[in-house]
Amino acid sequence: MIHHFVDSLVHHNKKIEGKVVLMKKNVLDFNDVGASLFDRFDELLGNKVSFQLVSSVNAEPGNALQGKLGKTAYMDNWLTHLPSLTVGESAFKVTFDWEEEIGVPGAVIIRNEHHHEFFLKSVTLEDVPDAGTINFICNSWVYPANRYTKDRIFFTNKTYLPHETPGPLSKYRQEELEVLRGTGEGKLEEWDRVYDYAYYNDLGAPDKGPEYVRPVLGGSAELPYPRRGRTGRPPTSTDPNTESRIPILLGLDIYVPRDEKYGHLKMADFLGYALKSLSQDVVALLESIFQQTPNEFKSFQDQLDVFEKGIKIPHTVLFEKIKENIPLDLFKAFLQTDGAPLLKYPMPSVIKEDRSAWKTDEEFGREMLAGVNPVIIRRLEEFPPISKLDPGTYGNQHSTITKEHIQHNLDGLSVDEALKRKRLFILDHHDSLMPYVRRINTTSSKIYATRTIVFLKEDGTLKPVAIELSLPHPNGDHYGAVSKVFTPAHHGVEATVWQLAKAFVAVNDSGYHQLVSHWLLTHAVLEPFVIASHRQLSVLHPIHRLLHPHFRYTMTINALGRQLLINADGLLEKTVFPQKYAMELSSVVYKSWVFTDQAAPVELMKRGMAEKDPHSPNGYKLVIEDYPYAVDALEIWSAIETWVKDYCAFYYKSDDMVANDVELQAWWKEIREEGHGDKKDEKWWPEMKTIDELTQTCSIVIWTASALHAAVNFGQYPYAGYPANRPTISRRFMPEPNTAEYEELEKDPEGAYLRTVSNKFQSLLGISLIELLSRHSSDEVYLGQRESPEWTADSGPLEAFKKFGKKLEEIEDNIIERNKNGKWRNRAGPVEVPYTLLFPTSDPGLTGRGVPTAFQYE
Repeated sequence: MIHHFVDSLVHHNKKIEGKVVLMKKNVLDFNDVGASLFDRFDELLGNKVSFQLVSSVNAEPGNALQGKLGKTAYMDNWLTHLPSLTVGESAFKVTFDWEEEIGVPGAVIIRNEHHHEFFLKSVTLEDVPDAGTINFICNSWVYPANRYTKDRIFFTNKTYLPHETPGPLSKYRQEELEVLRGTGEGKLEEWDRVYDYAYYNDLGAPDKGPEYVRPVLGGSAELPYPRRGRTGRPPTSTDPNTESRIPILLGLDIYVPRDEKYGHLKMADFLGYALKSLSQDVVALLESIFQQTPNEFKSFQDQLDVFEKGIKIPHTVLFEKIKENIPLDLFKAFLQTDGAPLLKYPMPSVIKEDRSAWKTDEEFGREMLAGVNPVIIRRLEEFPPISKLDPGTYGNQHSTITKEHIQHNLDGLSVDEALKRKRLFILDHHDSLMPYVRRINTTSSKIYATRTIVFLKEDGTLKPVAIELSLPHPNGDHYGAVSKVFTPAHHGVEATVWQLAKAFVAVNDSGYHQLVSHWLLTHAVLEPFVIASHRQLSVLHPIHRLLHPHFRYTMTINALGRQLLINADGLLEKTVFPQKYAMELSSVVYKSWVFTDQAAPVELMKRGMAEKDPHSPNGYKLVIEDYPYAVDALEIWSAIETWVKDYCAFYYKSDDMVANDVELQAWWKEIREEGHGDKKDEKWWPEMKTIDELTQTCSIVIWTASALHAAVNFGQYPYAGYPANRPTISRRFMPEPNTAEYEELEKDPEGAYLRTVSNKFQSLLGISLIELLSRHSSDEVYLGQRESPEWTADSGPLEAFKKFGKKLEEIEDNIIERNKNGKWRNRAGPVEVPYTLLFPTSDPGLTGRGVPTAFQYE
């Protein structure tokens, strides 16, 4: 009796100590970086931020679906000496009265009565009876309470399938999802937490004039597209179907849910300011320079001088203004202001060891396997190559390359033997471009549809044996193509013609890479998964917890892209050959997109570059054994797939559990019918009725957000930073014999080459852009890592994740060993750039390696 009384008294007086880690708004203000990181944190003390624990075991009387609420507690002490804090973070103490009827808390409700928002990183409770330590991983902006219709609620790091949710948390789980879905109406503001869908109808600016009109992408059979995040901005005055745009001066204020904008101090904010400054200030600076100096490179050495000597900047009023406008350290990588102002860029890897090896045929072929766009080359299965374009519309588009063009260059094999032995391959930019060539050539760009045939030599390297340049027939598309075939030459004017033919191929590959391999097939196709995951999968759901780290910054970066990169007259239209047709072209490619083909082995097999083989590493045999991208990709894919299988098996014990998971089924339905609504009737969508379908789907999402994106992004500056190697624009056609242009080829081959491709302004703007996009930030989270070690309370997934991390460490060792082995000539090639784009980790900066968990740029 006495013992019971004493126990009751102890419980009655027990306090639960909590720690709150947060960051204040002004820490992230780029225009106020010098402000004290701990400026007036005392403002948040007193009764300004309140906390109430929510029981996971006992419900409010009369409401079985709503957990009992504990007494209100407030932050009451500032903890200043915690070694675990990073720059800008502060920790506070909060003390809860222990109430036995609360039992184990499953959530915490937080009200911010202060007049500013703050970023809440985590709440941790210590010594909770029957539970020990309880972690709430929040990572969320908390605005003043009057901005919300519902109080903010944060759940513990426990994971529950919908039917396993403790009863007292069920209503909170559902209500939180309803908040995130929104009403589908009205303009969304920064404090709104709404995830919703819209067409790509905000790329044009018709109110500025007809040259800024761009078609709506998505919602039609003619121009299908994945959906983007809705902003709710009003339509333009000129066109009710086009959404109005924010002026570029306000370019960082485009709506995305605020939690998508920020993870750590340097990341998305830095990129936004950098792109905004690039699109305004650096464009103006370059234009001012080339009003006073020639806008053409005279020689390859002239282009090399950009990196070796830099470009002098006139000391003008404009320059001083730009220097004031550019945020702290923004362009220190290539804008030198001490002494005589200079534009000077880091030396791209492709010319670091050898200034001319990029020109070799071997390097041209190697970059199809180990460059920045290694996902296009395919095995040639019939000769000559045929077109799949509709002959009724486009006439005869089949290749005009003959056996006589290539026979002598196949190391003694006949064309039929080379085909049979799987030694012929093609880089095919014909069918994807031909429908747009006529329109593109009405702009300042002058391009061809191209086919490039390469031969696999005995030493494992590739050599190009023919390049076909094709134009639409001058009398109309239905008359077919007008084509010319070029073959290798290494002496005289023919060598320059061959070098130019390779340049036209590089221009196509560069544009296709940026618009399709990079933008469409990673950024754009993934955004609907981000939106649907927040709308349909609770943060308590295991699949939300699995995928969420791979969505970091996706919506923010895509929104910045729509505002500054892929919009009418944006940075991409200024720097890649399709110009105003760029996004329209990517929409046409989306027509043939298949989600399941994004799996690394499936994609390789579809291109004829791999075959199933149980005796080969990772279950697939590569047709080209020394294919650096594919070798590393299959290892990483296998590691991801194993991790996802282990994770899903912990929560789903049968296929029925997948089929009966209401949140999962709603998620999958919405991705197909809303997010990728233009593809909703495709038969290839998995049904999402089995564990295998779930694991395959999640593996594809993780692969796309991490390794595939890394492979096509972080090599941009190393390979394309030297514009002659991967020009992005061609400004005139191949010179014809007996013309002044052809004579120029003979007299000044380097000058003629450089006057055909991107000029100085286009080149410097392009390399400024990819220099930014190819960087890693100092707070990057890499594949196999998590921001918080307490990301889940479940030990099984933690063990599986640890195993995944160890596997990735093994893959790093394997890549190092392969790069050391001289047998694999394609690993470094004539330019001596080891293939490291799929090396899992990296230091900050411009490294040409590292696989971040999600789309992350500095």
